[in-house]
Parts: sequence; C-alpha cells; structure tokens
Amino acid sequence: MNKEFIKSVLEKVKQEKLSIDEALERLKTLPFEDIGFARIDHHRELRRGFPEIIFCEGKTILQIKAIAQRLWKKGNLIVATRANKEVYQAIKDVVPEVIYYPEARIVAGGKAKPIVNKEKFILVISAGTGDIPVAEEAKVISQLMGNKVETLYDVGIAGFHRIIEEKNLLTTANVLIVVAGMEGALPGLVGGLVDKPVIAVPTSIGYGASFSGISALLGMLNSCSPGIGVVNIDNGFGAGYFASLINNMNISINKL
Repeated sequence: MNKEFIKSVLEKVKQEKLSIDEALERLKTLPFEDIGFARIDHHRELRRGFPEIIFCEGKTILQIKAIAQRLWKKGNLIVATRANKEVYQAIKDVVPEVIYYPEARIVAGGKAKPIVNKEKFILVISAGTGDIPVAEEAKVISQLMGNKVETLYDVGIAGFHRIIEEKNLLTTANVLIVVAGMEGALPGLVGGLVDKPVIAVPTSIGYGASFSGISALLGMLNSCSPGIGVVNIDNGFGAGYFASLINNMNISINKL
C-alpha cells in the first residue's frame, strides 16, 4: 500500500465517488493483513520507502502466490527473492505483469522506483564468475530501488591487475558492493583504493576449508581496511538494499 493508493482512495471520497464505508474497507488492512500463515506488511512502503519483499525459500508455492496476490492488490511493487522458475510461473498466474531475473533469482512486477540522480551510481563487483548470482541479486535490488548500477565482474585478487585497471570506475562510484567467496580478501583491497562506503558480501563459493562462506565472512569482518560494512553470507539482497539507502541518503544531503 503506497502513497498513491491512499491518495486515490481519499480523492474518490472527496469527489463522492466512494463512500466512507467503502474507503474504510479498502484501507482496513493498513498497516498489515493477517492471512494466517503470514502477516503482510502493507504499511512498509509508507514507512520505509520500499514494499515488503517475499523471501521464497521455505515457503510453499501456495503461500507465495497468496502473498504476491495480496501485495499486488494493494498497489505494491512485487519483489520475490530466491525464486526459481517454478515460483516465477506460480506468481505469474496471479500477477501476469511480473518478469524474471534468472541469474539473480528475482521475480519483480510493477514500476521500479525512478532514478533520482543518474550521476550517483552503485558499483557491484564480483571476485569470481561463481560469485555473480549473488552480485546479480544485489544489482537487481539496487535497480528496483531506484539506483543507477554499474558492474565489474571476475576481478578477484588472484589477478589484481584486472581491478587496478578499472580504478577510475572504482573512484567515481558512490557506493561499492564487493562480492567474494574463498578467503574473502577483495573488499579489503577495494577499500584501500576508494574513499566511499564498501559493502562486503561473503559467498558460499570455495573449497572445503572455506566452510561454505564462513572463512570469507570472518576475513571480511577482520579486514584492516576501514570503511567496510559486512552483510551475511550470500546476502545480495541485503547488500543491495543497504547500498540503496546510502546512495539515496547522499542524494538528499547534496540537495541541502
């Protein structure tokens, strides 16, 4: 439930095209709707500027469809993460407008937030090709939240000359998301080259001693390079969301 939806309801009441009781019926699920297995937060876009996200892992197809249908009914942008093709087809049955980002495993429908300032951009970096799915999740979320996004993939420290050659791109980015598995060293290297916030994303990519991303997570938390924030293992969504908050905050400050 966004501002436009509520304004349209109030405008119809003002124009006597909608009765007060009908308006109350449409707004009764503000701030949330209890459907038994989920309490859908329709108030989130008003409160935080972006609607509730459907995290698909652990949910049944029927649960996902029901949540998506109710979010869409309230005029919200639909975003479902960790979604496979089966989930996409299921959501498409109730929200035909959705599209699928297979590499990011994201289903989205509705209008993304407009880009406020195209001069400010988020740079998403992956250490290896195997880290790209998590990087793509961060990229798509950042784009849906109204940000210009650039990418720089497969520039891990085993061949650090690859990223040094892109120093101009690094230094002109407003926020950097660095996705890496193995020992997770790349964010520290990037942090030593830029004066902007770096969001480190450990991935579960790596051999046995990487412990499904724990080694990368601990390496990033222990980085000696200042200015680095770390999200959880494989959490491209969290990184993209956090980067968007920083990017938009800087835009607001620059307008003062």
